[in-house]
Amino acid sequence: MSISAIIIDDEQNARSNLRILIDEFCPDVNVIAEAESASQARQLIQEYQPELLFLDINMPNEDGFELLESIPEKNFSVIFITAHNQFALKALKSGAIDYLEKPIDVEDLQAAVAKVISSNNKVEGTNISSLKQILEQFQNESKLDTIAVPTLSGYEIIKTNDIIRLEADESYTKIFLTDGSKCVSSMTIAKYERVLNKNVFFRVHKSHIINTRDHLKEFNRNEGNMAIMDNGVAIPVSRRKLADFISAIKTF
Repeated sequence: MSISAIIIDDEQNARSNLRILIDEFCPDVNVIAEAESASQARQLIQEYQPELLFLDINMPNEDGFELLESIPEKNFSVIFITAHNQFALKALKSGAIDYLEKPIDVEDLQAAVAKVISSNNKVEGTNISSLKQILEQFQNESKLDTIAVPTLSGYEIIKTNDIIRLEADESYTKIFLTDGSKCVSSMTIAKYERVLNKNVFFRVHKSHIINTRDHLKEFNRNEGNMAIMDNGVAIPVSRRKLADFISAIKTF
């Protein structure tokens, strides 16, 4: 007998990839719906009453934690999906909550599903706020991190301290690295703003995020409020972001 599940992730490619893995390697799971936002997920959860959620932590407007906190009766299990692959995420392995790192490993997926099936525990009663605080604390303290960058062909694993800057290109993001190479990601720059360590990366402009800790060389007012990176590239700092940016770089 299969258990019903809903996949919740604002990235269509991520939802599709996970569904393929579940269909092929997890015969005991039946994906009955997909949601691209917390608001859509709430409607689907109410309509279908799933037994399991595959829930992306980082989503626009409301993240995965906020979605769970907004549901009064959580009669389901949860497997979080995250682009952060750091040891601190083991804090999420509590009670009915498990997590999978992107790119998702088949064996990890099968193990997480097996845990849900064998325990039959529900997320009801789990202190979601506490888990969120723990996760945010470790994310902010993390200095050596990597991220799984979704590309058109799959995922590329990148050390965050190798990232000089990110630049929006419509719904894609160009990531510029210390070796002079460039990676084009299918994830929006807004999502990178949520995923990346805020003590290291700062969104100075609607189209630009820069690595202020590792690769900011100077800030030049004479050139029209420009952040000069250590590779010589000048990035504009918007007036709206200027005060917060100056405050942020003074702390380093």
